[in-house]
Amino acid sequence: MSRPRVRPEVALGVMCLSNFVASIDVTIVNVALPTLSRDLRADNAELQWIVDAYSLTAAGFLLTAGNLGDRYGRRGWLIVGLAIFGVTSAVAGSVGSAEALIAARAAMGLGAATIFPTTLALITNVFVDPTQRAKAIGLWSAIAGLGVVVGPIAGGWLLGQFAWGSIFWINVPIAAVAIVGAALFVPTSRDPARPPLDFPGLFLSGIAVTALTYTIIEAPNVGWTGGRTLTGLAGSAVMLATFLWHERRTSHPMLDLSIFADRRFAGGSIAVTTAYLTLCGVVFVMTQYLQFVTAYTPFQAGLRLLPLALSFAVASILAPRFAGRFGTPSVVAGGLAVYAAAIAWSGTFDTSTQYLVIAAAMALLGGGLGFTMAPATDAIMTSLSPATAGVGSAVTGATRQLGGTLGVAIIGSVFASVYTEKLDRSTALYYTTPRAHGSMRQSMAEAERVLGQLPATQAESVRHAVESAFLDSVWASCLVCTAVAAAAAAAAAVVLPRNVLQAHHSTTQITT
Repeated sequence: MSRPRVRPEVALGVMCLSNFVASIDVTIVNVALPTLSRDLRADNAELQWIVDAYSLTAAGFLLTAGNLGDRYGRRGWLIVGLAIFGVTSAVAGSVGSAEALIAARAAMGLGAATIFPTTLALITNVFVDPTQRAKAIGLWSAIAGLGVVVGPIAGGWLLGQFAWGSIFWINVPIAAVAIVGAALFVPTSRDPARPPLDFPGLFLSGIAVTALTYTIIEAPNVGWTGGRTLTGLAGSAVMLATFLWHERRTSHPMLDLSIFADRRFAGGSIAVTTAYLTLCGVVFVMTQYLQFVTAYTPFQAGLRLLPLALSFAVASILAPRFAGRFGTPSVVAGGLAVYAAAIAWSGTFDTSTQYLVIAAAMALLGGGLGFTMAPATDAIMTSLSPATAGVGSAVTGATRQLGGTLGVAIIGSVFASVYTEKLDRSTALYYTTPRAHGSMRQSMAEAERVLGQLPATQAESVRHAVESAFLDSVWASCLVCTAVAAAAAAAAAVVLPRNVLQAHHSTTQITT
C-alpha cells in the first residue's frame, strides 16, 4: 500500500509530545517525595516504590508492547497506550494512601510501556532518509531525556500552586491532545511477518525484573546478607538465566539476542542504560538534598535543576554534529566521562554549598548526558531494520526503563542503608526514645517531624547527626553512580565502532 501524504514534521511533533509526557513522569514525582512522605506517612522503601513502580511495569511490558505494535499496527497501540496513561494518571492524582499510589503508578507504567516503543518505531518508518532519520531520532532522544530532567521542575511548580495530585492530573489533557494528534497526523506501520507472541518470555522476563527490583528495594530493611535478600537475588538470577535459555531456543523470541552481537546496538545500549540508571539515582537523591538540607520549597528545588535541563537540551542538539566529526565512540565516551565527573562533584555538596556551585555541577551533568543520549540512541536504531523497529525500539526502551528502575532501587537502597547505619552509630541519638529513633530511621521527613518534638537542648545535636547521616548517604550514592558512569564510558569507547553506519531502510507496510 502506498505511503499516505503526511507531513513528517507534524507526525514527529505528536510522537515527541507523547514521548515527553511519558518521560516526565519518570522523575516528576521525585520532587514530591518529601510532601508524600509527610502527607501519606510513607517510609523510605515506600518512597522508592512510588518512584519505581512506574518504571518497573514499563520495563516489564515494553518488549510485549513493541511486539504487539509490530503485529497489529503501531499507531493504534500508541493511542491505546496514551489512553491508559491518561486514565491511570487521573487515578494516581485521586488516591489517599501510599499503597494505592504505588498501584496507580504501576498501572501508568503499562501505558508508558506502549508509548515508548511505538513512537520510536514510527519515527524509524516515517523518516526514510538516513540523515533525516538520525536527526528525528536525536530529537526524540533529546525530548525523552529532557522530560526526565524537566520532571522535578514541573513537579515543583505544580506543588507550589496545587495539591500533590496535580503532578498526575496534568498528564490527562496532554495525553488527550496527543491522542487526537496521533489519530489525525501519524501514519501507522507494522511488521508484515507478524510473529506470534512469546508468552513464556513475557512471564519469565517480568518475574525476573520484578523479583530483582523488589529484593534490592527491601534489602536495607531486611539486611543485605539476610536470607530473604540472598534468596531473592538467587531467584532473580535463575529466572533471568531461564529467560535467556528460552529466548535462544524458541523460534519467535520476544528478545532476539543476536542483535546484541552488533556493536552499534550493544555499545549504544550500555551507554543508554547506565545513563538512565545513574540519572534516576542522582535525581532521586538531589531533589531530597535540595529540600531537606538547603531548605528549598519543592518549586525552588525543581528550579535549581534548570541548568541541568538547559545544558542537556543544548548538548543534545550539538551531539549529532560532534559524532559526525569526531566519531560516535569518542562523543559517547567523552559525554559519559564528563557526566561521571559531574556526579562525583555533586557528592561533595554539604550544608554550606553555594548555589552557584550546585548550578555549575548540574550544567556539567546535563551537558555530559546530552552528548551521550542522542548519538547512543542513533547507534542503536541504525542497527535495526524498519520491519522489526517496534521490538528493537522496545528493547531500547526496556533497557532504558530497566536502568531507571534499578537506578532508584540500587541508589535508593545505598542511600537508605548508609543513612540508617550512620544514625544507628551516632552518639547524639543514644538519649532519644526507641520510638523516636525508629521514626528518624524511616526517612528524613520523619526525622524532621521528630526534631520538632525534641527539647531545644537536645534537638541541635540530633539535627546535626541527622544531617551528617544524610550527607554521608548522598556522597555514597554519588560515588556508586560515578563508578557506574565511568565504567560505561570505558565500555562505550571499546565496544562502539568508529563509523556508525546507517542501516538499510527496507520496505515496510505503511497505511493511514
